[in-house]
Amino acid sequence: MRGDIKGDRMMKFSLIHKLKGIFILALAVLFTNAVVSYSNITKLCHHQQWVAENHQVKTQLTMMFSTLKDAEIAQLHYLLTNNTDALTTYVGAREQIQNQIQIFRPFTIKPHQHQQWISLLKQKVTEQQNLLQQEVTVNQQQGFAVAQQLVSSHQNKTLRLSQDIQQLIDTALTTAEIPLQQSPNILQTTLATFSLTMMVNVLLLGFVYDLLRRYLSRLQQTEIALHESENRLRAIIDAEPECIKLIARDGKLLEINASGLAIMEVENADTLIGKPIDLNILPEYRDAFAALHQSVCQGNKGSLEFELEGFKGTRRWMETHAVPLINEADGTFLHLAVTRDITRRKQAEQKIHEQAALLDVATDAILVGNIHNQILFWNKGAERLYGWKVEEALGKNILELLHQGDCRQLEEALFTVISTGEWQGELHQLTKDGKQIIVESRWTLVRDEEGKPKSILSVNTNITQKKQLEARLMRSQRLETIGTLASGIVHDLNNILAPILMSVQLLQMKLHDQQMQKLLNTLEGNVKRGANLLKQVLSFARGIEGQKTIVQVKHLLQEIEQIVQQTFPKSIICSADIADNLWYVSGDVTQLHQVLMNLVVNARDAMPDGGMLKISAENVVLASESDSYIVISIEDTGVGIPSNIQSQIFEPFFSTKAVGEGTGLGLSTAVSIINNHGGFISVESEVHKGSKFQMYLPAVVSNRMQSTAAVEMEPPTGHGEGILVVDDEAIIREITKSTLEAYNYRVLTAGDGLEAVSVYTQNQEQISLVLLDMMMPAMEGAIAIRQLKNINPDIKIIAMSGLLSAPQSTAIASMGIRAFLSKPCTAKELLQTIKTVHQHH
Repeated sequence: MRGDIKGDRMMKFSLIHKLKGIFILALAVLFTNAVVSYSNITKLCHHQQWVAENHQVKTQLTMMFSTLKDAEIAQLHYLLTNNTDALTTYVGAREQIQNQIQIFRPFTIKPHQHQQWISLLKQKVTEQQNLLQQEVTVNQQQGFAVAQQLVSSHQNKTLRLSQDIQQLIDTALTTAEIPLQQSPNILQTTLATFSLTMMVNVLLLGFVYDLLRRYLSRLQQTEIALHESENRLRAIIDAEPECIKLIARDGKLLEINASGLAIMEVENADTLIGKPIDLNILPEYRDAFAALHQSVCQGNKGSLEFELEGFKGTRRWMETHAVPLINEADGTFLHLAVTRDITRRKQAEQKIHEQAALLDVATDAILVGNIHNQILFWNKGAERLYGWKVEEALGKNILELLHQGDCRQLEEALFTVISTGEWQGELHQLTKDGKQIIVESRWTLVRDEEGKPKSILSVNTNITQKKQLEARLMRSQRLETIGTLASGIVHDLNNILAPILMSVQLLQMKLHDQQMQKLLNTLEGNVKRGANLLKQVLSFARGIEGQKTIVQVKHLLQEIEQIVQQTFPKSIICSADIADNLWYVSGDVTQLHQVLMNLVVNARDAMPDGGMLKISAENVVLASESDSYIVISIEDTGVGIPSNIQSQIFEPFFSTKAVGEGTGLGLSTAVSIINNHGGFISVESEVHKGSKFQMYLPAVVSNRMQSTAAVEMEPPTGHGEGILVVDDEAIIREITKSTLEAYNYRVLTAGDGLEAVSVYTQNQEQISLVLLDMMMPAMEGAIAIRQLKNINPDIKIIAMSGLLSAPQSTAIASMGIRAFLSKPCTAKELLQTIKTVHQHH
């Protein structure tokens, strides 16, 4: 045995010395060949350099000769024509010649170059260029005639220099051809030497390779055995403390560590080694494990969760990570498995699933996100609220999924929840389909075992409808407040307008000058318009309907067109297309005028740079209702209305105009008026192309329809009847008294309800009618009416009010009011009402 070992050692020692000698010999041969190759390559490089330089000389000479010719031609062209382009060409050629002369300078310092003819060539070229430059200078300074004489004097010398230069160049070109003729012989000799050297090197390398191959083959067998043993030992040690198993291709266990024995509940490995590995795996997982084993033995990695039962009956959940381990003996793969016990994790997951099932029952959206805003949990309530399925939401960023725009509120909420552990507030969020919702959100911070922030539990309740109801309630309360405020203002303003209107009509009776009548008519019209505007304000604020008459819309539209043409910017071109046979409508002229003015003003504001405004009207019969309508269209070419807000433009206080440019009440008032007239409004709009509003009003169609122009009739006069005027405004009492007295009535006055009862008691036989304001201090009109009715149940009372609307019919009947007048009223309306009450009662 020892002899064999010693023989092996001697053999290895002898082999090493042989290899060392062969390497030294090989290095010597390689060095010799390298020296020879270097010498040949150096000679070849020098020769090639010589050839290259001669070729460069040849090229430069050819270029110089061509440039000289160009310079002579350009110079001559300049002398003959004084063309600056020819001069520029000549100067450029001259500079190029100087540069080419400089290129020859390196060649004069090399011994194998012909220094003499290069120097002579430079001298001749320089002399020729000086002559040319002298002629150019004389031409520039003294003129063409002097230059022509100089050229004539230089002609022989110039010709001689050109011939000398041509001869020198031809000589140089002939000399430059010599290296090119010698190149093939030198190259052939060098290649032959190099080929011989390479052949020797190849043979030597082949011999060395054969020796090394035989030596390395012996070493490889020993290395394979050591490598296999090392891999098995390293895998077992590195995998501690997990269960490590090495499984053969046939599924039998080859090795297992101590942790694996504990899991399998056995004392030593002999119980398991050599037996099938799947004996302890529960039957429902054996097929999956067999598939994993087959895949690993084919060189693939894999993992599997399964349940096994130890030899003592304990069940455990296991997670195995399998990798192929190459068997270097035959190139096949073994199955190396690292398995860990995950029973506790499975129990925790089961508990989480049970809790998640309970959370899915909740109607609120419950979600969990980590501190980086990534979604970790998403219940069914969140799916219903936001529209995102759980598989779509998990892992997504909460800010990107549910929020957009300014996230400062979320940053503050995150800071609060991390600082205090909880946060509660309202958030504006987005659903999957882009719908905006409002949620009441409650955040709770979840910490890990070390007390560090781990995740945030959010419970979100949809309060969108609640917020909308609150907004509507606040809007309703605001409108109610406006209505209350408007009622008081309208009452006071009507009391101011009432004496003005009656005074104007008194003046019209007394002043017959046409100019004064015209002024008084204008004043009367403005007062009536002011009263009508107050009526519109109260109509919007309290829903009071105006007085409806038969209206010729055609005349109304013509008036609107005239206002537009007179008051709108000239950059807005207005056109009208109104049907000649346009039907009538039943409505309030003032309210319809207001709607049309609102629409055309909006059209004007939508065209700040000018545009087209078209007003049209026609008769239509809606097929769906078989009813007759007239449709009025207001169409502009302005900025248009975005589609996402078209459904909001009719809401009160909604405006697309800047702050201070609109109240947001115009369109809401318009749609309210049109609805009260039994009609409706539609809108079509496209951004940057314009808008078209269409107003549909029920038509009054009759062959006997009379013109709405009323026949002027004289106001009726009285027959000396006594009338008691009751009003807390002294000016109204005086104007009303003067008006009635002018039309043959006897008038008594009272400043409030108490005084009215007293005056009526004293003059009951003389008073045939009481004209009573409903809103007075000391005693309201309703109380005064009851007191008067107690005195005389058959008393005739006409109630007046600045609130524009008559009381309900039941209230009128219960109080015994014979008629009602809205302030301000005209003298004609007052007198006609008095006459009507007297005639019917």
